[in-house]
Amino acid sequence: MKLYSKAQICMVIAVSVALTALSIVGIVFVIDKHAQSQSTMIMASQPAKDTEEDAYFPEITSLGSQDDQTVGLPLQIANSAQSMSGYSADEIENISIYEKYNESVVNINTEVLGINWFLEPVPQSGGSGSGSIIDEQGYILTNNHVVEGAYKLYVSLADGSRYEAKLIGTDPESDLAVIKFSPEPGKKLRPIPFGTSKDLKVGQKVLAIGNPFGLERTLTAGIISGLGRPIQESETIILQNMIQTDASINPGNSGGPLFNMRGEMIGINTMIYSPSGGSVGIGFAIPVDTAVRIVPQLIKNGQVRRGWIEMQVIQLFPDLVNYLRQTGKAAPVETGLLISTVTSGGNAEKAGLKGGTTAVRYRSTVFYIGGDIIVSIDGKPVTKIAELYAALEDTSPGQRVTVEFYRGSKKMSTTVVLAERKR
Repeated sequence: MKLYSKAQICMVIAVSVALTALSIVGIVFVIDKHAQSQSTMIMASQPAKDTEEDAYFPEITSLGSQDDQTVGLPLQIANSAQSMSGYSADEIENISIYEKYNESVVNINTEVLGINWFLEPVPQSGGSGSGSIIDEQGYILTNNHVVEGAYKLYVSLADGSRYEAKLIGTDPESDLAVIKFSPEPGKKLRPIPFGTSKDLKVGQKVLAIGNPFGLERTLTAGIISGLGRPIQESETIILQNMIQTDASINPGNSGGPLFNMRGEMIGINTMIYSPSGGSVGIGFAIPVDTAVRIVPQLIKNGQVRRGWIEMQVIQLFPDLVNYLRQTGKAAPVETGLLISTVTSGGNAEKAGLKGGTTAVRYRSTVFYIGGDIIVSIDGKPVTKIAELYAALEDTSPGQRVTVEFYRGSKKMSTTVVLAERKR
C-alpha cells in the first residue's frame, strides 16, 4: 500500500476542487444558453405590443365617450392582422369588438317581494337580464321588463364585483329603463358608445353581447333580418321600428347591446319570437335612436312626458259595427276609435271632439255610442287603441296634432293641443 505525505494529499484535494468548480461552471453555462434559446422561441411566437389594447386598436385612443372621434373598427383590420395572424378579417372584427366591450356589459339580477304563509312580504329571487354601461358614473341602460317590479337590483361586472343598483327611470312604452350603481373611487368604467339606427340596412352584420341563461358576456353574431317591425307588446303598447336580427338571443339577453361592426350600439336586445321558448333566429332589438331620445328624460325626470288627448275611446269591432248599423249610427268605416266620452273642459272638448250620448253594455263593459270616430292622428292611421298610444308616443305636452275623424258619414279634422299623459 502506497503512503502519501500530507503535502501530496493537500495537492490532490486542491486539484479535485478546481476540476469540480470548472465542471459546475460549464453546466451552468449550458443551462443558461438553453434557457436563452427557449425564451427567444417563445417571444417569436407572440406579437410585439405595448399593451393588449394597443395590439387590437392601434389607432384608437378612446372609445368611451360619444364625443370621441371614433375610428371605425374595420379600418384596424390590417394593423390587427399583423398581431393576430391565423385569424380571418371577420374573426378579427368579432374578437376586437368583444375584447373592447364585453366588460361594458353587466349582468342584472333582481329581488322581488313575495308573500309567505303568514301573509308577510318577503324578498324573493326575481329575474335576470343584461345591461350596457353608458356613463363612467355607473349609469346602465336596460329593458323596463328586466327591472319591472323589482324590490332590489344587483349589478355584476366582468371582474366579479357585485353592486346594489338603484332605479333611475323607466318607460314601459319604449320598454327602456336606466339604473345606476356607484363604483368605488378609481374604478375605471368603459361606456359603450351610441351609434345610430337611422341608416341601418338589411343584411348588415351585427353582434350581440349578453347573459343568456346566466352565461355571462356571451357573444353571438348575425345580420339584420328586417327593419321597422311594429311589435304589439300589450293592448296599449306597440314597440315601433324594431330591428329584427338572426343573432342568437335567449332569455337573459334582454337589455344587452346590439353592435354594428364599428363597435357602436345600434339597438337594445329585447325579445325573441319562439314557439318553443328558445332561439329560432328571430330576435328583436329596440333601435338606439329611441334610446337616445328617451334616456336623457329618464335620467332627468325618471319618466317620459308624453302628450295626450283627454277622452275615453272604444276600438271598433264587428259586433259593435253591426249594432251601430242597426241603430242608424254607423259611420262609413269599420275600423277606428269610437269616442265614448271627452273630459269636461279638456283639450278634446276644446278642439270640438264629441263623445257618445247613448249608453250601451257589451259583456261587462259600459260605454257610449253616437260620438266621433277617430281614424288618424297626424296622418298616422289609428284603428287600434295601441295605435293611438303609438301615434302619440313621440309627442310632448303642448304640442299640436291634427286629428281626423268621422261624425256620422262626414269626415272632418281638428287641431288638438296635447295635455300631459298621466301614468
